[in-house]
Amino acid sequence: QVQLVESGGGLVQPGGSLRLSCVASGLTFNYYRMSWYRQAPGKERDFVAGMNGDGRIRKYDDSVKGRFSISRDNAKNTVYLQMNNLQPEDTAVYFCKARSPGDEVYWGQGTQVTVSS
Repeated sequence: QVQLVESGGGLVQPGGSLRLSCVASGLTFNYYRMSWYRQAPGKERDFVAGMNGDGRIRKYDDSVKGRFSISRDNAKNTVYLQMNNLQPEDTAVYFCKARSPGDEVYWGQGTQVTVSS
């Protein structure tokens, strides 16, 4: 059974940093495209960052370019999202997403990130 387990969310002040982790199991991890999305209360789920299986291609939403960085460690079946200079508008539930070459999609449970003074 495919499972994505996220961690690393929490409460930080503006300008602070967090690193989110997503550990995958039940899949051939290096074949999967991995990405992060976020959803604020009352808002749609929006793309944040993503990468292909070997990490050579990375994309970011304009709102996080220069502040967030996605990476993966295929030996650990883990994808990360390093978030720096966090701002209140970054407050959301952050979700890990996996997509297979056959376009099967799996989601993590989400982890809360709150940026507030």
